[in-house]
Amino acid sequence: MMRPDVIDLRKFYHTRLGVAVRKALVRKIRLLWPDISNFRLLGLGYSTPYLYPFRSETERTIALMPTQQGVIHWPHGGPSLVGLSDENSLPLPDNSVDRIILVHGLENTREADEVLEEVWRVLTSSGKVLIIVPSRGGLWARMEKTPFGHGYPFSDKQLRRLLRNNMFTYGDIQGALYFPPSGARLNLRMARFLEKLGEKWWARFSGVRIIEAEKQILAIPEEPMRKKKLRPLIAPAAVPIGTVTSNMKCDEEI
Repeated sequence: MMRPDVIDLRKFYHTRLGVAVRKALVRKIRLLWPDISNFRLLGLGYSTPYLYPFRSETERTIALMPTQQGVIHWPHGGPSLVGLSDENSLPLPDNSVDRIILVHGLENTREADEVLEEVWRVLTSSGKVLIIVPSRGGLWARMEKTPFGHGYPFSDKQLRRLLRNNMFTYGDIQGALYFPPSGARLNLRMARFLEKLGEKWWARFSGVRIIEAEKQILAIPEEPMRKKKLRPLIAPAAVPIGTVTSNMKCDEEI
């Protein structure tokens, strides 16, 4: 499977369309998680565009990116909070994270069960994960010019079954990205209006599906889950050479 490269992901989020996507999804995340004060927040996949608004609130915020994707230094102008890791063997202790944002990740792996097993392992007993994936019935999954047009999109039924099979309980699935995947100025000006309209009238035609899932403790299997040997970070994100050009804003400024 061809996973989007980290450079292409970063470039997308520095486009006008990428900025509109980030704003729309951050609004949804904030509605689901209005207060994450003193929580330990982990981003998986390519999550850094969505982590910055919460950094000042959390006890700790870090991001891990899969080895097949690559990694870029984040945040700009400060010590790196992101590293490169095997997504099937996270370099974190059991029960060490309160909240996880998983985006540009689950649809790009052939080992979704193993990824969720690791998510389950590192979450605390009351931990929650917010998963954002391309919608199988949406327009965005058909457009390869955005990161949501790569990998395997999900139907709601597939997403629920995957979580249930990996010992998660979940709430309602929500949608986002009801505006077309176009960088046209008129489209982006109307993005906020189209999001509100879509949530009310076109719920099944969203570009992405968003689901919050909680670690299920009671359904412990008779045989304990496979214990994995923790691996160190393969490599920290290096500080890029040179400076950010004037037409490419850093994540904090988007």
